[in-house]
Amino acid sequence: MHRRRFIASTTTAASLMGFVPGAVANVVREFDPPRLEKRSLGKTGEKLSILGFGGIVVMNATPEQAASRVAEAIDHGVNYFDVAPTYGNAEVMLGPALKPYRKKVFLACKTTERKKEGARKELEQSLQRLQTDHFDLYQLHAVTTREDVETIFAKGGALETFLEARKEGKVRFLGFSSHAVEAALALMERFDFDTILFPVNFAMWYAGNFGPQVLQKAQEKGMGILALKAMAKQPYPEGTQKKVPKCWYQPLTTPEEASMGLRFTLSHAVTAAIPPGNEDLFKMALTLAAKFEPLSKKELEDVKRKGLATPPIFRYPSEKYG
Repeated sequence: MHRRRFIASTTTAASLMGFVPGAVANVVREFDPPRLEKRSLGKTGEKLSILGFGGIVVMNATPEQAASRVAEAIDHGVNYFDVAPTYGNAEVMLGPALKPYRKKVFLACKTTERKKEGARKELEQSLQRLQTDHFDLYQLHAVTTREDVETIFAKGGALETFLEARKEGKVRFLGFSSHAVEAALALMERFDFDTILFPVNFAMWYAGNFGPQVLQKAQEKGMGILALKAMAKQPYPEGTQKKVPKCWYQPLTTPEEASMGLRFTLSHAVTAAIPPGNEDLFKMALTLAAKFEPLSKKELEDVKRKGLATPPIFRYPSEKYG
């Protein structure tokens, strides 16, 4: 039996995590090597693996490939799976592959619908495709504009479906994902969501002033923080012909670079990071995350220099919020 070790919100945790800008020692960390570290998810009482399985990993896969990729992730200790209807046929592929493990994992899904009726229809469709009677987490997906926020909270907005579904037992926790600082702050101001799924990335943090404000607010509210874009590098240069499949941005592709990106993100008070949907990069992330150690102060300075010199994918303020 592997030894388990816990680091709670104590001076020990602060010494490991507190030096990172915006980090606070409010994450419980659980170790069971060689399986992935697990961390507490805000106030939910759940503990998730520090790496999440994004549904794009099985998009366009064969049933056999999907089953193999899910099984490999489970073997590494991944217990957090996240998918959405906008990920092509990912829901259809993930449902059967995940079915043998459903009771052991934390399954999150999302909707881009902003009104009640559309959100309900998409929720029921996703439940059917994923062959489950409930989602552990249901999220408003990619909330970016002021109009998105206003529609969600208006009469007949998507939040009404979210609240009804929680009462019905079809969803356990409520959250959102966003790629705009303004939208994320507005959502957190208007409702007590359980979780946030947001980019936490070395270049965006330093060169884009994108992230510190959101993590601070989420930590103040005691939310579970889930991270996107840990292994993103920069936008593809104009005219780029050869792009990494399933990546709309230029990712960190070498083990050294990818390790730096993951370590920066996971050195913050986040619960988990979701790597790119490219299956090769996800597989590399599984190996790297198993060796995770928080950045030292010297390493953080090196990452800061690299971040300041890298064009970020997103910046604050956002041109899209409006």
